[in-house]
Amino acid sequence: MEYNGTGPTGGNSAVENLNVYYNFGDVAYVLISSSMVFIMIPGLGFLYSGLARRKSALSMIWACMMGGVVAIFTWYFWGYSLAFSGTATNGYIGNLHSFGLHNVLGAPPTATPLVPELLFALYESMFCGVTLAIIMGAIAERGRLLPAMVFTFFYVTIVYAPIACWAWNPNGWAFKWGVYDYAGGGPVEIGSGVGGLAYSLVLGRRREKLLLNFRAHNVSLVTLGTILLWFGWLGFNGASSFGANLRAVYASWNSNLTAIFGAATWCLMDYRLERKWSTVAICSGFISGLVAATPASGFVPLWASVPLGIISGVACNLATKLKFQLHIDDALDLFAEHAVAGFIGLVWNGFFAADYVIGLDGVNFGAKGGWINHNYAALYKQVIYALACSGYTFVMTCIICYSINKVPGLQLRDDEDAEMRGMDEAQIGEFAYDYVEVRRDYLAWSHPIQTDGVPVEHYKNQPTLTPSHEYSTPVTNGRSGSDGSSGGSGSGSSGVSGEKVS
Repeated sequence: MEYNGTGPTGGNSAVENLNVYYNFGDVAYVLISSSMVFIMIPGLGFLYSGLARRKSALSMIWACMMGGVVAIFTWYFWGYSLAFSGTATNGYIGNLHSFGLHNVLGAPPTATPLVPELLFALYESMFCGVTLAIIMGAIAERGRLLPAMVFTFFYVTIVYAPIACWAWNPNGWAFKWGVYDYAGGGPVEIGSGVGGLAYSLVLGRRREKLLLNFRAHNVSLVTLGTILLWFGWLGFNGASSFGANLRAVYASWNSNLTAIFGAATWCLMDYRLERKWSTVAICSGFISGLVAATPASGFVPLWASVPLGIISGVACNLATKLKFQLHIDDALDLFAEHAVAGFIGLVWNGFFAADYVIGLDGVNFGAKGGWINHNYAALYKQVIYALACSGYTFVMTCIICYSINKVPGLQLRDDEDAEMRGMDEAQIGEFAYDYVEVRRDYLAWSHPIQTDGVPVEHYKNQPTLTPSHEYSTPVTNGRSGSDGSSGGSGSGSSGVSGEKVS
């Protein structure tokens, strides 16, 4: 039954059935997809934890989870109203008409007639949570957790909500202008990538002496996190059609195609240099492809996703070198993975957005499409929108970070001693792994001068070995005296032998 416009909440649920206005399949699909998108938050935690060193592994999981929590609270508090209020017409930000989800219930939102507004607000809250969880990668191995949570509240309010209003609110300037951003190339991907770069700039570089032999400490966690992200992304992109319709199927197919071609491309890019088939490379390629698909998967034909995946894989792989040119310690490559791929996906819509793909949801008929539909103005609109998102995010994120950093007790960065000991010990007091590494490469250790129960003479005829730089520091009080980290078990390691701590 078509919605009859009764009351701001859809009617009096005490005497009326508000469910009759919606297809149960659409509601169930978007509700389940909301849960799928939520799983991306711990997925990011596992991904970042595996990419960081062991001494800061748990802090990355904490930051992603709590960043998502604070972001979703802010979305409930006033973020949704600032992004999707239907009564604000300035084109840049909403008002507080829906503050605390006031009067948000059974009526359809302004963005789609397919689902009730309360469900729409829930689904969009997960996007907000994922965006801030991505940005938490910027604090890797040196950022304090409490200031990061304060930052999250203000970022959602000042940066995320306005850009979401531009792109998705029918009153937003970009929406009215005809910009194509399906699932968040601006608010989510450019917002998190450029926001993470700005946060990293304000934080400053990690101590150079602590970066010797740096690598991902647990590639299995990186893989697990990537799998959870891919699973969630099918709900992230698929259900952005807001119904169980052909456009959702199309977006899911496009997402998978860009992911697999991005992964293959990135892996080959790394193989040409290392002559190794890197698992981290595959995971990075999957993510770059999925990011590029975020703004494009509900607009472009299936065949266009193949070159999109390849181009995003190449561009994002090369973009990981930009942080060295910019002298910004973007530790987990947020800019290269999210901002660059998001930008490419938005520009791709200018070329390949197709009217027949847009109309597959049964709602958006008569779209102009991009160049393949002879709408040549679409390209410059996409570029201007992407640049506007990038510039606004970078400037406002820097302002937020510098302002918080000036508040006593809210300095964004921990001291050098905490960085050396690791954020797990300094900020949390708990550890991802409750054991001490004894040795990773037996031959890297010198023979002991005295061993319990074994005479020194036993070693007299054995060659003396020079200990490696990384493992020459003795183990004391349950952690190494240098930095508390093994340096990881990434490519080229020889395995780990450990013992439990009582």
